[in-house]
Amino acid sequence: MSKQLIPAQRRERILDYLNLHKIARSSELSNLLDVSEATVRRDLSWMENEGILNRTHGGAVLSDDFQTEPEYTLRAKRQVPEKTEIGRIAAEMIEEGEIVFINSGTTTSQLIHNIRSYADITVVTNNLSAAFEVNGNSFELILVGGVFQPKSNSVAGMFAVDNLNQIFADRAFIGVDGISINQGFTVPSLAEAEIVRMMIEQTKGPINVLADYSKWDSISNFVVAEIGQVDQIITDQELGPIASEALAEIPVKVIDPSKRNMEF
Repeated sequence: MSKQLIPAQRRERILDYLNLHKIARSSELSNLLDVSEATVRRDLSWMENEGILNRTHGGAVLSDDFQTEPEYTLRAKRQVPEKTEIGRIAAEMIEEGEIVFINSGTTTSQLIHNIRSYADITVVTNNLSAAFEVNGNSFELILVGGVFQPKSNSVAGMFAVDNLNQIFADRAFIGVDGISINQGFTVPSLAEAEIVRMMIEQTKGPINVLADYSKWDSISNFVVAEIGQVDQIITDQELGPIASEALAEIPVKVIDPSKRNMEF
């Protein structure tokens, strides 16, 4: 491979391989990732501790629990510290009186969880997890209707898009599954892509992308925006320096816990 993968990216590709083949040998993964078998063994050990797989002689298989749990639940268990910090940073950006768009995803769910009580704001979202984060003392929540998407615990479709078309937001927070300099920001489903594109179109103020380090240099299925179409990438400390260097020629801010406001 021409570019060295960071550990999270290697583990994502190992998981993709196991989802497809159910079993993997260390030698196969070594060739796939272009790393030593010792590096593969360290990744497999980490993934076994996380409950993702079971080690075998010379390789690994997916754990039974991991194969039967809903996809959204599994995604919520990955990169939890990073997603929590990203959600906290993003929540601090919302100002009183604002209307904000927030799409589906486990990172955006952390944002919703971190919005302060009694906030005088309105959150418009297709993220069904948001319903469990509000109470009588919390912010106003508008759930757009639509067709249930079990993989992302969200709603989408033309009904949801039509509802979003009736609203203008002050800012948007968008979770994505891939960030690529050449391909932009991507998500795994066409239905979610339509939601995100409408949110971006209907936002008057800054467009913020929320993504932990595992999303960097990764491409999902459907493009929602080019790199230069967003204002800020809110990420974690591990991705911050990498993204900053790669985006040096593009007018986008990279915000992480170590350097809150880097503009190029």
